[in-house]
Amino acid sequence: MLNLPTYENRLEVYTPTGDALTPRAPRTTLTRTAFAAAHVVSDPLAERAPWEGSPAVDWDNTLRFRRWLWDQGLGLAEAMDTAQRGMGVDWPTAKELIERTMREAKVHPMKPRVACGAGTDQKAPEELATLHDIQAAYCEQMEAIEAAGGQIILMASRAFPAIDASADDYAKAYGALLEQASEPVVLHWLGNMFDPALKGYWGSEDVDTASDLVLQIINANKSKVDGIKISLLDQAHEESFRARLPEGVRLYTGDDFNYAPLIEGDGTRHSHALLGAFAAIAPVASQALEALAENDLETYHALFAPTVPLSRELFKAPTRFYKAGIAFLAWLNDAQNHFVMPGGFQSSREITHYAEVFRLADKARLLSKPDIAVERMRLLLKLHGVG
Repeated sequence: MLNLPTYENRLEVYTPTGDALTPRAPRTTLTRTAFAAAHVVSDPLAERAPWEGSPAVDWDNTLRFRRWLWDQGLGLAEAMDTAQRGMGVDWPTAKELIERTMREAKVHPMKPRVACGAGTDQKAPEELATLHDIQAAYCEQMEAIEAAGGQIILMASRAFPAIDASADDYAKAYGALLEQASEPVVLHWLGNMFDPALKGYWGSEDVDTASDLVLQIINANKSKVDGIKISLLDQAHEESFRARLPEGVRLYTGDDFNYAPLIEGDGTRHSHALLGAFAAIAPVASQALEALAENDLETYHALFAPTVPLSRELFKAPTRFYKAGIAFLAWLNDAQNHFVMPGGFQSSREITHYAEVFRLADKARLLSKPDIAVERMRLLLKLHGVG
């Protein structure tokens, strides 16, 4: 039993169920592509001045977590915002992460798909004053990803809104970047709830106007676009946008609230997945997608349903702090032996949040090592003065 704080500012006794799914490989070929966006594990003993310079990475644990995802049949979205790009993890660290991950992926028996984020964060904002500057920064990262053998995700860059880029600017820049890419890439539309600096991306704060531009870019470059990841937390918009995509271009949902119905689809169209939530709920995600492939919708919804309250808690406002909850669950499940994040990011959420994540993860059958999870929850509670 644990005394867990609640949002009503009281302590409540909670008895864990002790019932969790056993992580395993799917027994059939999945009918949806699923990229789990993974975090980076810090090395707290090697870390110096956590708020300055490059973070110290625990490479063994960081790569072990990725192998754990691959063992369950999931793909990997590498060096994305989940990995704290621009929030503790700089480009030199991200580049090394991509290179190490790709070496591991090439020898993994599941031959997992790995897509890697290309952005502009190796340059200071003042060095990204023109479209040419932004394109050159993207190109540098794209070349590094392709050299490592990864698929490119063209991450949304804060540099575009910072120079007040117009719709024509986006069309010109993305057209040039897509032309350069050797293989089809994944576009990336991240809402300002995930990063306030992306407000007005695609040259407009009006979602319909922005959607028209994105579709224009995709239609002009269909052979170079594998798909687009949309993270706006708006199911109706995603379904409407998905229906307008040209044949062969995928919608990768980044909606961490409504992934179950979006992935299932409407009978005509469906979304694939590129989700930070899937790193937190990997065993459920894998086994639910297995059920979907077997046309067992009852099991699909039964597995996913309890994860929705958990995901809503992980991604509550301010949404950009969701990364702390994902690392917390990895610690509870002994995928890492500490709860220290680059830049001390674990402090971005309060103890009440972590208590609620514990409850909801337990109910969603995601605490695969219950004794360790309880012990570590107790340690965190004591650190916050809760006996």
